[in-house]
Amino acid sequence: MRPFALAAALLLSAVAAQAQAQTQKMRPGLWEHSVTMKSQSGQMEAAMAQMQKSLASMPPAQRQQMEQMMAQRGIGMGPKGNTVKVCISPEQADLDRIPPQEGCTQDVRRTGPGSLAMTFSCPGAKGQPPTTGEGTMTFSGPTAYTGQFKVNTVSQGKPEQIDMAQTGQWLAADCGAIKPAR
Repeated sequence: MRPFALAAALLLSAVAAQAQAQTQKMRPGLWEHSVTMKSQSGQMEAAMAQMQKSLASMPPAQRQQMEQMMAQRGIGMGPKGNTVKVCISPEQADLDRIPPQEGCTQDVRRTGPGSLAMTFSCPGAKGQPPTTGEGTMTFSGPTAYTGQFKVNTVSQGKPEQIDMAQTGQWLAADCGAIKPAR
């Protein structure tokens, strides 16, 4: 799940970047971020495929329990990519800034009225390798964006580059059981 946790953290940074890139405030509420990743080595894709295979081979009750646990955390896994649901509070939307993952830094700059470029760096902690990256995002209003990122990290002791494509879509004003990111 480590590559997926990294993707979730990057998605939170992307939401923060979205708020800065628009003169219009982002809409508070429940957002769904979808991400597809491609690594140079193919190891990440193999690990994700093995994880999905393991999930599929579980007895139905155990699989349902695992899927429910992931859904409570806003995580979904599918053959075409992964999704993360994130709650953006009205206060976070008003601040135009959502806290990045703990310990990470980011630099966001506008490149046009509805687009931005960003760089980020995470020093690595709690078993995660150091990670850096850069990307661009394009917005289609306060409820949707698309983005492309190149992420540099370490996998099994070797440098790894991951190409990420992502989209974000506002779903609802009510976040249900998903709590705002802090």
